[in-house]
Amino acid sequence: MPKDYDVKNLDLAPAGRLRIEWAEREMPVLRLIRERFAREKPLQGMRLSACLHITTETANLARTLQAGGAEVVLAASNPLSTQDDVAAALVAYDEIPVYAIKGEDNETYYRHIHAALDHRPHITMDDGADLVSTLHKERTELLGNVIGGTEETTTGVIRLRAMARNGVLRYPIIAVNDALTKHLFDNRYGTGQSTMDGVVRATNILIAGKTVVVAGYGWCSRGIAMRAKGMGANVIVTEVNPLKALEAVMDGYRVMPMRDAAPQGDLFITSTGDINVIDRQHFEVMKDGAIVCNSGHFNVEINIKALEEMTVQPPRRVRPFVDEYVLPDGRRIFLLAEGRLVNLAAAEGHPSEVMDMSFANQALCAEYMRQHADKLERTVYPVPEEIDLQVARIKLQAMGIEIDVLTPEQERYLASWEEGT
Repeated sequence: MPKDYDVKNLDLAPAGRLRIEWAEREMPVLRLIRERFAREKPLQGMRLSACLHITTETANLARTLQAGGAEVVLAASNPLSTQDDVAAALVAYDEIPVYAIKGEDNETYYRHIHAALDHRPHITMDDGADLVSTLHKERTELLGNVIGGTEETTTGVIRLRAMARNGVLRYPIIAVNDALTKHLFDNRYGTGQSTMDGVVRATNILIAGKTVVVAGYGWCSRGIAMRAKGMGANVIVTEVNPLKALEAVMDGYRVMPMRDAAPQGDLFITSTGDINVIDRQHFEVMKDGAIVCNSGHFNVEINIKALEEMTVQPPRRVRPFVDEYVLPDGRRIFLLAEGRLVNLAAAEGHPSEVMDMSFANQALCAEYMRQHADKLERTVYPVPEEIDLQVARIKLQAMGIEIDVLTPEQERYLASWEEGT
C-alpha cells in the first residue's frame, strides 16, 4: 500500500474493486492495450500524475498505465465526481496513490492537486487543465521534469490552447478530447446518456412532455438534446455559433436566444464551456419550479452567485443534489449538483463502453509522448490519426464487426487524378 494518499475510507475498497471489475467487462479496447503494455512496458521509468474524475473507468486507465511501467498518482478533477469506493480500491489493491474525496472543499481540491504534483511527473494527464495550470503558476520548479501531457476534455483544451497562444505553455500536450473516437462518441453518446441519468436520479422527474433547454450545440450538447428528445422532451437549443445553430434547426430543434427560452423551459442544461450562460436576467423570467443544471466541466456556466443574491432565504436542500432557491415573488428555482457536472455528481458518469475509447486514446497518447516528446514543440497537438484509427479498429474487433478493405485497384484510383467521367 502506498505511504501517502487521501481517500474517504479504505473499508470501501472491496465494493470499489467489484465495480472496477464490472466496468472492465465493457472496456475491451483498454484491456487489449493493457495486455500489450504488460508485455512491452512502454512507460517504464515514467512518473505520471493524472488529474481525472476518479471513477471505475479511470481506475481501469490507471491500471493500464501502471501495467505499462508508469508510476501513477491520481487526483480528482472535480470536487463532486469522485467515487469513494473506487479511490479506496486503487489504494488498497493496486497500490496507486489517490488524493480524492467526494465533496471535498476547494482548499482540499487544490491540496490534492499539489500532492499529485509532488510526485514530480514526467507526464501529466489532465481533465480540465487544473493540474497543468497549477504546475505553470505555482510549481514551476517541476517543469524541467515534464516531457509532455494529455488533456481529456473540451474546457481543458480551450485553456491549453490559450496558454500556447500566449507563449506560456512549457511542454507539448496532446488534445485527446479532439480525437474522433473521443468526441464523436464519448462527448455525444456518453454525455447525452449520463447527463439525463444524473437529472433523473437527482429529481425523479418525468422528462416526457417537459420543455428542455439545452445551452450550446457542440458534441456534448448534441448528445444531451438527442437523449432528451428521445425521452419525449420538447427541446430548445440556444447557441452563439450560426453554423451550430443552423445544424440544430436542421436536426429538428427550436433555436432561440436564452432570453426567449428562459420563460419557456422546465429543465435547463448547460454544456458550453463558457461563463454565465444562464444569468440573472434569465432567472428573473423563469417559471416557478424550473430546474437548472450543468454538464460542462466547471460550475461557472450558471451564475450561482447571482441566484443566491436574488433569493430571500438560504437555499434549502430538498433532495440529495437538489437545492431550492426562493425568489422574492415566491417562485422557486431548483439547482442540481451545486452547478457542477450533474452526470458525475448525481450519477456515475459516462458508460464504460464509451470511456473505453477515450481512455484507450489516453493510454496510447502517453506512449506516443514517451516516444516522440523530444521532437515536439511546446503547443497543443491533435491525436495522431494512426492512434485514432487503431482505437476504432480494435473497438470494432471487440464488437465482432468486420468492415471492407480497399482493393489495390481502388487504392490506385483514389491516388490518381487521370480518370474522370
